[in-house]
Amino acid sequence: MINYVLHIVIISEIFALFAVGLQLQIGDTGLYNFGHVAFFGLGAYASALLTVHGVPFLVSLVLSLGIAGGIAWLVGFPILRLRGDYFGLAMLGFAEIMRKAFLNEAWLTRGPMGIPGIPRPSFFGFTVKGLPGFAVLYGGLLLLAFLFVHHVVRSPLGRVFHAIRDDEYSATAVGKDTFRLRRVSLVIGTLLAALGGVLWAHYITFISPSDFTLNETILVLLIVVLGSGWGIPGSILATFLVIGFQEGLRFLPLPESFGRIVAPVQQMAFGLVLILLVMRQHLKGLGKGEQLAED
Repeated sequence: MINYVLHIVIISEIFALFAVGLQLQIGDTGLYNFGHVAFFGLGAYASALLTVHGVPFLVSLVLSLGIAGGIAWLVGFPILRLRGDYFGLAMLGFAEIMRKAFLNEAWLTRGPMGIPGIPRPSFFGFTVKGLPGFAVLYGGLLLLAFLFVHHVVRSPLGRVFHAIRDDEYSATAVGKDTFRLRRVSLVIGTLLAALGGVLWAHYITFISPSDFTLNETILVLLIVVLGSGWGIPGSILATFLVIGFQEGLRFLPLPESFGRIVAPVQQMAFGLVLILLVMRQHLKGLGKGEQLAED
């Protein structure tokens, strides 16, 4: 039982990194990124491919984050010219392109067969093996990520992010390069998602394209929405609550017939969250347009 609880804690820590990156983009900058899972997968695949070919874990970690961050910077150049839900849908399309690449480029990713035998994290002659070691290591990385993002949000850069979220036109009017700063927010969030992907790959030791679907993005969107009132700490707390609730359902004495409707209901709930987010962004855009017309 203790091992299972530790497993839930580790999975929650991984997804909390994923959620913190998305909270920075959506909650603090107003970037409705529906393709966040693409960078989670990029981090996982890059580190897995590097380490199974003998690259040390720390080197592969740095290279994986660099690859994901570089791709985010390049992708952001055309896509960030879009606004609101158009940006979100473009990122959703990018995530699907990446998933198809993971699936079809079998010469590199082994396609649907996935990549097995991913080594455990190892650095300075020490290899993480037991669940307590993973919980401590991943918890430490989550704490560092929280402190970093907390510092960013409270810094002058974070205040500009908030200005872009609240009224990008006003931020532009006072001389802020909102296009470049939105790319910065996209890249920072991407690095956190990629870090989560790296940790996922080296904990599970096997990855496949089915790990990086729209379901994972919408799950983290749900987490961000639930924790939005409390910022970064709220997203972390919501992650532990949602993951714990999902896993806790396994122990409930539910009727066997109930199991057949869980997945469809979950898909419906995820779809509803996506629709509400798009509607919220659309209504927000209409409100800004009316305010500009009045001015």
